[in-house]
Amino acid sequence: MVTATGIPALIQAKKSIAKEIRTELIRKSIHMTVALVPLCAAFIGRTPTLFLLAAGLVAYSFAEIRRAQGFRIPFITGVTAAAARPADFQDRVILGPITLCAGAIAALLIFKETAAAAAIYALAFGDSLSSIVGKSIGKIRLPGMMRKTLEGSLACFFAVFFITLRMSFPAYAAVIIALTAAALEAVPIKDLDNLIIPLGSGLAATLFLL
Repeated sequence: MVTATGIPALIQAKKSIAKEIRTELIRKSIHMTVALVPLCAAFIGRTPTLFLLAAGLVAYSFAEIRRAQGFRIPFITGVTAAAARPADFQDRVILGPITLCAGAIAALLIFKETAAAAAIYALAFGDSLSSIVGKSIGKIRLPGMMRKTLEGSLACFFAVFFITLRMSFPAYAAVIIALTAAALEAVPIKDLDNLIIPLGSGLAATLFLL
């Protein structure tokens, strides 16, 4: 039973959760745009795509350094603030977009076309859906994984499984790639998962393309 004095606190808690989910939806909507990278590489080539990613990485890094110094960069600063979690500002420079771009670059540089695409899709959709599902309906916490949830990990697994299955990987290969992505996504290393998810998923995909 909730007392009258406890009602404001309950309302405030619900508003806080709603705000957190809204921020996560904005954040992961931006995150999923990295799925355009394989399409871009197919149409204009890998080298021009790498150049565009590198240019974006430099531009964002510059904007973030300037923001941390107290300056405001039109558009970039606003989008970053809307998509940032409260804890992100504790680190001053928000690393998420930097590691996201670096993860896509690494996948293109290291893996062949199909494996690179699988790696980037795992990063774009597996990681994004895991976070959205985990924060919105996640209840079962994974032991030792901070705030990671079983529901989020399952969302990552099924997203990557169905994507790699549609890419014509055998079902058993899709399962292994999806398990790899879900396991790496569950590791509580903040934005560095943007690096290990594509690298691990790409390596797993490469094993079935040899």
